Amino acid sequence: MHKWYVIQVFSSQEKKVKQAIDDQKSPSGFGDMIETVLLPTENVSEVKQGEQRIVEKKLWPGYLLVKMTLTDESWGFIKNVPGVLEFLGGEQPTALTDEEVEQILRDLERKKSTVTQKHKFEVGDNVKIIDGVFVNFMGTVTDVFQDKGRLSVLVSIFGRETQVDDLEFIQVEQVSDEINQD
Repeated sequence: MHKWYVIQVFSSQEKKVKQAIDDQKSPSGFGDMIETVLLPTENVSEVKQGEQRIVEKKLWPGYLLVKMTLTDESWGFIKNVPGVLEFLGGEQPTALTDEEVEQILRDLERKKSTVTQKHKFEVGDNVKIIDGVFVNFMGTVTDVFQDKGRLSVLVSIFGRETQVDDLEFIQVEQVSDEINQD
C-alpha cells in the first residue's frame, strides 16, 4: 500500500533529486512501488530593481514528499539516488498520517492558486528604516505600493512628523507594535 514519506535531500538539489527518482523508477523496476514525488512550492511576488516578478519558492528547502510502498528494495533505491540524505525517521521511516497528508495537499492546492507577497507591509505597520539617509529611524507606514515594491513612512525628526517617501521594501524591517522612541 502506498503511503507518504518525507525524504531529506541536499538543499538546492530538490528538483534534481525529484527528476532523478522520476526518471529512474520505471527502468529500475520501481514504477509500481513509487507513485509520486512531490516538491512543495509556492508562488511569491517580489520586486527586484523596480520590477515585480513572480518566483517559485520551495516551502520546505531540503525535503521532498514521496508516495510509495516501502520495502527494503524501494528504501534502498531511494537512498541510493544521488542527493538523497535519508528518510525522515532514519532506518525506520515513519509514514505521514492521512490527516497530515490531506492538510499538506490542501495547503499546496491553495498556494498554487494564489501569489504570496514576499514583503507584507500594511498601512499602520511600525517599521525601522535600515538603509538610506534615515537609517535607524522608527516610523509608521502610511502608503504601500506593492506593484513598485515601495512604501512611505512617517517618522519623527526633532519632534516633528516627517513623511519619508519612496523607500524600497528592503530598506525597512518590521518591528513590534511598541515603538521605543528616545
